[in-house]
Amino acid sequence: MKRTYLGEFEEVVLLIVAILEGDAYSVAITHEIAEQTGRSVRLNQIHAALQRLEEKGMVRSEMGEPTRERGGRRKRLFAVTDTGRQTLQDIQAIRANLWDKVPNSPNNVTNA
Repeated sequence: MKRTYLGEFEEVVLLIVAILEGDAYSVAITHEIAEQTGRSVRLNQIHAALQRLEEKGMVRSEMGEPTRERGGRRKRLFAVTDTGRQTLQDIQAIRANLWDKVPNSPNNVTNA
């Protein structure tokens, strides 16, 4: 399988989509990123990242049902694909391995 690399922002967006499981749409993703990271982002940044992730096969989207809060408009809901989940697991393993190699890292108990 060809390895697909993610930028830091794409990784954060993909993680947030996984966290919001079933209710991941652009506005909710924006709010969750702000809450979890303290980082303020614009909707156009979220839309661009979601489009890139969808092109890479990391997320899929579908239109939700119309909602009263949105004046009858539908939300585009995003979900992580199997490829996206595998990529997140690979990234987590790589980062854990690297942290284990940092001298005096809390993760590196052999140096304690």
